[in-house]
Amino acid sequence: MPIEQPPLPFAMDALEPYGMKAETFEYHYGKHHKAYVDNLNKAIESDSSLAGKSLEEIIVATFGDSAKAGVFNNAAQVWNHTFFWNSLKPGGGGAPTGDLAAKIDASFGSYDKFREAFANAAATQFGSGWAWLIDDDGTLKVTKTPNAENPLAHGQKALLTLDVWEHAYYIDFRNARPAFIQNFLDKLVNWDFVAENLAAA
Repeated sequence: MPIEQPPLPFAMDALEPYGMKAETFEYHYGKHHKAYVDNLNKAIESDSSLAGKSLEEIIVATFGDSAKAGVFNNAAQVWNHTFFWNSLKPGGGGAPTGDLAAKIDASFGSYDKFREAFANAAATQFGSGWAWLIDDDGTLKVTKTPNAENPLAHGQKALLTLDVWEHAYYIDFRNARPAFIQNFLDKLVNWDFVAENLAAA
């Protein structure tokens, strides 16, 4: 079975009141994400060793293999983007509550310290890449990865991500990545999704 592109978890225009235009998703989801899915399926068709593997299995199997860098890049970008869409919700952002808030306080000292660490990781990822909140053996950490790389490839549990490739924010914020990061933290973080990931860690 080919790898499928999951539908967005919200309407294309659902985030317009929260800083992300429908046009962003027409390009980012409709063109960039779709191209990764299409390219991955072409690679699977020409490599029988990938047939029948899940997306996660393909990512783990091809990471670090220079002969399969293209396969890894497309597979990881399919996974990363799907994870990113789920990290967003209309009217999200702000501080979490409950067990997740307690875990963030225990790991970082406070929500504000987490926010500072996450914003810094997202702002200082040179070029293209991702900022992540991960569960690393029971401790929450902020990390960043270049290009398509993700925590899954390193055996870590991803909880939240922000795409800092320029095409993620150029329509809405032009080259102002810090404004995009602040808008994400203030208005878009889907803490329900993060809490579900933490509970399943």
